[in-house]
Amino acid sequence: MSLPALPARPLLGLAIALSLAGCASTAPAPTAVEATITTKAVGYLDKAAVPASIALVPAPPAAGSAGFALDEQVSREARALRGTPRFAQATRDAELGFPAGANQFSCAADIDVDAVKTPALYRLLERSRIDASAATKAAKNQYQRPRPFMVNGEPTCTPDDEAGLRRNGSYPSGHTSIGWAWALILSEIAPDRADAIQARGRNYGESRLVCNVHWQSDILEGRFMGAAAVARLHDNAAFNKDLLAARKEIADARKAGLHSSRDCAAEEAVLKVRPESAL
Repeated sequence: MSLPALPARPLLGLAIALSLAGCASTAPAPTAVEATITTKAVGYLDKAAVPASIALVPAPPAAGSAGFALDEQVSREARALRGTPRFAQATRDAELGFPAGANQFSCAADIDVDAVKTPALYRLLERSRIDASAATKAAKNQYQRPRPFMVNGEPTCTPDDEAGLRRNGSYPSGHTSIGWAWALILSEIAPDRADAIQARGRNYGESRLVCNVHWQSDILEGRFMGAAAVARLHDNAAFNKDLLAARKEIADARKAGLHSSRDCAAEEAVLKVRPESAL
């Protein structure tokens, strides 16, 4: 007497399960660098450690005040640069997404930043960007200051971003906070380039004036909040670990004779152009 045949579906399911289990056991685990590239970045700071911008910055200059008169003067001077190489540079400076954003300070630090070749430096810039941006958000939400293009009716250097910018307060400047935080961090790990890096931190914020998306006072308080974020970051173990590793990566690049691959002489010349009244 023959045994009854087993249903085909359970046998098929068992075969698939065994096959998947075998794949799972043999697939290589992602390396640290791969994880850095593929995992959505988060800041180093817990929410409670983010600097309190509402307590740290004063209210923006009121209409009719001397402070706002300076804001308007600088804005007029900055808008006069539309169509020049400085305006084109300001357009490039608007990009904060990674990987492109990682090399905004490439010329200043004289190094190409790469997620594979300089993973700690890449991670340091990407994660600190998030913290420096977070340091401005409470005040932005509190004051909801209209941006210059909303007041003067003239276009920005990034027209596709204007709808989002209208919903995001102008004061203080998040881009400037990030740029100044990067300038302080990079100056610490590449002290041989500190002057160039800090000058880049200043003109990186000034690009927001040229783009017609920020007022002068937004820029000044953005620098302040960037510095406040870096002060908090120095009390974070993960940040300090990446800081040391990034310093070694830069030192190794120097020993290998590596330099920024950008046209840094041209960039430096363009960035010397600035609104005359800017502080």
